Amino acid sequence: MRNALVVLVLFGLLGFAAFEAYRTWVELGPVDLGFDGRLALGLMIALTLAVGAGLMTLVFYSSRHGRDQ
Repeated sequence: MRNALVVLVLFGLLGFAAFEAYRTWVELGPVDLGFDGRLALGLMIALTLAVGAGLMTLVFYSSRHGRDQ
């Protein structure tokens, strides 16, 4: 019962965050990014993917070599 309540609360928070993100997106209207904005966005996306891939690699490596017992 407690797990179901936790999951329900987390989904509620996720829904609220999605609603607020959508509302903010609609309020901003069309936004024109210049070259610098597109470059910064692209670099941050690449950095985020690289960090995620690196962390997942470390998780799998440590699991395969028995370091997380």
